[in-house]
Order: sequence, then C-alpha cells, then structure tokens
Amino acid sequence: MRVFLPGGAGLVGLNLIALLQGSHPDWELLVVDKKLEAVAIAQKLFPAVAFISEDLTLTVGQQWPAAMRGCDACVMLQAEIGTTDPSQFERNNVLSTKVVLEQLKQAGIRRLVHVSSSVVNSAATDLYTQTKRSQEQLVLQQWPGAVVLRPTLMFGWFDRKHLGWLARFMQKLPLFPIPGSGRFIRQPLYVGDFCMLIQRCLEDPGLQGIYDITGLEKVSYLSLMRQLRWAVNARTCIIHLPIPLFGFLLQLWALISRQPAFTRSQLKALTAGDEFEVIAWPAIFAVTPTPLAEALRITYQDPRFSQVEMPF
Repeated sequence: MRVFLPGGAGLVGLNLIALLQGSHPDWELLVVDKKLEAVAIAQKLFPAVAFISEDLTLTVGQQWPAAMRGCDACVMLQAEIGTTDPSQFERNNVLSTKVVLEQLKQAGIRRLVHVSSSVVNSAATDLYTQTKRSQEQLVLQQWPGAVVLRPTLMFGWFDRKHLGWLARFMQKLPLFPIPGSGRFIRQPLYVGDFCMLIQRCLEDPGLQGIYDITGLEKVSYLSLMRQLRWAVNARTCIIHLPIPLFGFLLQLWALISRQPAFTRSQLKALTAGDEFEVIAWPAIFAVTPTPLAEALRITYQDPRFSQVEMPF
C-alpha cells in the first residue's frame, strides 16, 4: 500500500510513521510538509520514507501533486494549531484542505482518513476552532466515505507543543505556573493509541463515519502537570496564578515570540470547562489503550524517540 500523509512531519504523522514502519514495513509512505527543519529531522529518523517539503496550498511548479499519484490512501494531517498570524489558520486549515481534496480526486485516491479535532464540539470560538470546523465540513461534503477522527489533546513522541513544550519548560525553570486552581478537566489522548486507530482505518476499508476519540482517563490539569513532572524527573515548583494575570502574561509573550507555544485563545479553551463524550473506541477499532501513566513514561523515558526534540 502507498499512503499519502499531507502534514505528516508533525506529532501524529511522525508517530504514525514509527508505527507503520514496524507493523507494515512493505508500505510506501509519502509525506508532504512545509516545515523544513521538521522534515530534515524526520528524514534522518526515517530514511525509508519519501519526504517533500512544499506548501500544500500551492500546486503550480510543485512536486507533490505528481508524487502522490498512485497512492492508495490519504491520511489528512495538516493543521495550524497556534500562531500570532490569524491568516495562517485559514490558509493551513481551510485553503490547504480545498487544494488537497481536489488533488485527491484528480489522482483517483479513494480512501481518506481525516484527522479533525475535538474542538469542533467545543464551546470555544477562536480561529483554530472555527477553521477546524470549516475543514471538517469540507471533507464531509466532498468525501462522504471518509473516516473522520476527532481526537482530544494528544501527547507523545515528537510533541513540540502541548505537553512536549510544558515538559521542557518544567525541566529548565524552578517555577511552573498554573492558571487559577488548575482543576479544569483534561482528557489527554496518547498519540500512540490514536495512531493505532488510524492504522486500523487503513487496514479496514469498511470503517467509515465520524468518531470522537477521547482520552479514557479524566484528570485535572493540575494532576496532569504533576504526573508530567514525575515523568520528566523535574524538580520545578508548581505555583498558581490568577487566570487574568496568566492571560496578560501570555499576551506579553505573544508580542515577543513569533510562534508562542501557548496563546491567550488556548488559555480560554483550557478554562472553558469542556468535557467530551467517551465512546467505546477500543472495541470499535480493536485496539488496547495504554494507561496514562505508562503512556507518559514511554513518551519521556523510552530510549527510542524520547530525546528527539522537534523545532518549534
């Protein structure tokens, strides 16, 4: 099987490659991602995979439209999660999807697995949420037989944002700030488990429809940070800051950093109080979920990829 992975040099894509190379070494994988530094690292880690560093919103003069012809399936992964440039959400989440879907049709690729997000069901109204909803609607309108997976917050190897960034923050600084009480419920999803679901979708063409993929263990943000601190063997002291002050500091940080790892809109999403439905995805996809504590241990202590740091 030949599999096309647009946006495949990110968290899910690299973990999916690691999984598929172990379980299906005969499959050919094509990754197209515009992040040059990430692609350079990925090529060294996975030399048997074909990588092209190009912008998925462009087709004229680009290699990827011709390269993906002959693929049997596509796992759509490209997404803008956090940036201070509002236009990039529309470009990377919506425009790229329109272009990729058109190219899939021209190439005759019939199998599509789209990685959406739990935020489409969220109370949040930020640009990420809005454009992810638009992206999903494009897929559902143009590809009725697609599998749409909506994961919650994910963590695992190659995580440059989310828990990956927080882990590095913990290891470097003596104080670790928590917004408010920190008792917001989180339902973290181990990306290794999520990639097993994607693999099942590629193996079983009978799987279709929309699936909300939520982490099975509910945990407060404070508890999650304590478990993360243990996993990375950090000695940082956790402190609590009022949410308005926390948001103000994030706003100041956004003025300094071109690509902040945590934005004010993400703070609003964190504190919105969303709790997502849990379906019986282990039974539906015939996979065995990894307990949260074990998943954190693998992510930050397993020697295979735990020390790989992706560029921000």
